[in-house]
Amino acid sequence: MKVISWNLLRLTGAAVEDVAALVAREKPDLMLMQEATRHMEALPSLVGGHFHRLSWLGRIHGLGVWSLHRFAAPRALSLPASRLPGRLPRRRAQLVQLGDITFANVHLSHGQLLNRRQLARIAAALRGKPSAIIGDYNMVGPVLLPGFTDVGPRESTHFASNVVPFRLDRCLVHGLNCRAADALAFGPSDHRPIRLELDIAEGWGLGPAGLRARPEHRPMRRDRLRRLYR
Repeated sequence: MKVISWNLLRLTGAAVEDVAALVAREKPDLMLMQEATRHMEALPSLVGGHFHRLSWLGRIHGLGVWSLHRFAAPRALSLPASRLPGRLPRRRAQLVQLGDITFANVHLSHGQLLNRRQLARIAAALRGKPSAIIGDYNMVGPVLLPGFTDVGPRESTHFASNVVPFRLDRCLVHGLNCRAADALAFGPSDHRPIRLELDIAEGWGLGPAGLRARPEHRPMRRDRLRRLYR
C-alpha cells in the first residue's frame, strides 16, 4: 500500500491544487495531511475519491485524509495535553481503517515530553492491530516505542527558519513491513512530503498455536509524569 503524508502549512503553504497535483503524480492509496484547512474539502472534486477532515478547536486547520478507495469515517482519538498555564487546545489523532491496516494521522505537540506521551497513547490504542503512526511528530532525537519500528525516511523533512534541518515527519509501524521510504522534494510547504510502501508482515499476529497474539494485553510501564498532563 502506497502512503504519502504531508504537513501543508495551513493557508500559506500547499493549496488544494498542489495536493491534487501530488496525488495525480504519485497515485497513493492513502494521502494523509496535517494543517489541512477547510479548503482541502474540495480535493475530491479535483481527483475523485473520498476525503475526511478532523478540525481542531480554536484552529483554522486540522488533520485530513484522502483515498480513492471508500473507507469508514475516521475516529478521533484525544491526546494528552499540558496542565500548565497557557496550554494550547487538546490535540487529536485521526484513526483511519483502510483494508486490514489502521493508520493514525498525527500532528503532535512541540514539547518533547508531551509529544512522547501522546505517541504512547496512540500506540496503546493500536497495539494488536497491523498499524502505522504517520505524520508530523515534532520530535527531536530517537523515538523508542515498544512493539513499533521507525521505518520513515532518514533524511531531513523540515528546515526551522529555513536554516536548521530536522526529521520531524516520521512513520512507526506495528505488524507491517516497509518496502520503501523516502522524502519528496519541497513544495509550497515548509515540510517535505514523505512516501512509504507498506504491507502486512508475513505471519504477523500468529502465536505458536496459530492464534493471534494480543500484545495489547501486556502491562504498560508506569507514567511518572502523568500529574503534569490531562
